[in-house]
Amino acid sequence: MQSKKPYSAAESMFVTFITLLLASTLASAQTQATKFKVLHTFKGANGALPGAGLVRDGAGNLYGTTTEGGEGKCGKDGCGTAFKLDKTGKQVWLHSFGGKNGRDPAGLLRDAAGNLYGTTVEGGDLTKCSSLGCGMVFKLNSVGGENVLYKFNGDPDGFFPESRLVRDAAGNLYGTTSEGGAYGFGAVFKVDQTRNETLLYSFTCQSDGCDPYPGVVLDSADNLYGVAFYGGAAFGNSGYGVVFKLTPSGDFTILHTFDSEDGANPDSTLLFDSRGNLYGTTENGGSSECGGTGCGVAFELSPNMNGGSWTESVLYAFCSLDNCEDGEIPDGPLVLDAAGNLYGTTFFGGNDGDGIVFKLDKSGKETVLYDFTGEADGGEPVGGLVMDGLGHLYGTAELGGDRNCAIEKGYGCGVVFELKP
Repeated sequence: MQSKKPYSAAESMFVTFITLLLASTLASAQTQATKFKVLHTFKGANGALPGAGLVRDGAGNLYGTTTEGGEGKCGKDGCGTAFKLDKTGKQVWLHSFGGKNGRDPAGLLRDAAGNLYGTTVEGGDLTKCSSLGCGMVFKLNSVGGENVLYKFNGDPDGFFPESRLVRDAAGNLYGTTSEGGAYGFGAVFKVDQTRNETLLYSFTCQSDGCDPYPGVVLDSADNLYGVAFYGGAAFGNSGYGVVFKLTPSGDFTILHTFDSEDGANPDSTLLFDSRGNLYGTTENGGSSECGGTGCGVAFELSPNMNGGSWTESVLYAFCSLDNCEDGEIPDGPLVLDAAGNLYGTTFFGGNDGDGIVFKLDKSGKETVLYDFTGEADGGEPVGGLVMDGLGHLYGTAELGGDRNCAIEKGYGCGVVFELKP
């Protein structure tokens, strides 16, 4: 994909100098990605378009989902899958969704017993939500056997959940729906161990935001933190989104409202560090590039000691380099190493426009660790990264891989990769 960043002939001499300098810098940065390896290539029957990231267990096995493919009958493209790969990338088991048992799964949560929990955007009761189903919450056992925990009905309990779930010590599951709730603009929900759903908060699409699709995270006191993609200072799609907190007693607080310059349209679940700071990404904002909407930012939110709103800092604004060689549109949750460095992916950008893996140090300096080509190595990485104890990174690219994959013929159905920085 061609970058939307403008280029002026009047800047040519300056840009020539900067380009040579940056080329040297990026070449040096690229060599830091010592080993990149495709662990698994999707071909349709074994899944297609892995768009929600991975979960890793202590033995090095990887678990994830694909939004299409598999053996389910949802048109010609399948209903999506859940899968387990061993540490070499060999498929251990594959679960195919079929519509009534879900369609278009989001990311997974794994418990200590090896069970997996997740949501599907559609499917479930196919008499609801225009015969697509309103989505559902499911559980998979350690060998991929499925148990449906809850089927959404639309208003008022919410519909189209596309969030990862979180689980408290009592076994309750928490997530968000992008639509529905009491006002139709999305909701935060809980599903308890008896499969009862409770609507915890309904968004109004005003100062509290709307479309909270990325999901929530829990702190040690069972407070929930999340983002809403739209709304905030302005109504509806005119707003740039918010970060919120929801207490167990139901108190809802806005921690930050985005204004475009500091980011717009937050699109990832949040990450806590040991000091209680939150990290995330926005799809837009941060600059006037990318068609005037901005190319996205990585941000930090720090709690104020005296209470009230938190302090937001832009750690990095993407497309700060010519042709967005430093990435464009960060996607998925960030991960943090012991030294305080952050790692993530961008959906677009890089030399070929097919996305990158990046590192941000504590000063906000970015290093491009890997630049996707859209070929056998994959393209358009989504869903963020997971890290093992050695600092190796694992993720998914939605496209690329086998270009003969029938579902996305010519583009590829995606890959699972490992990167050793």
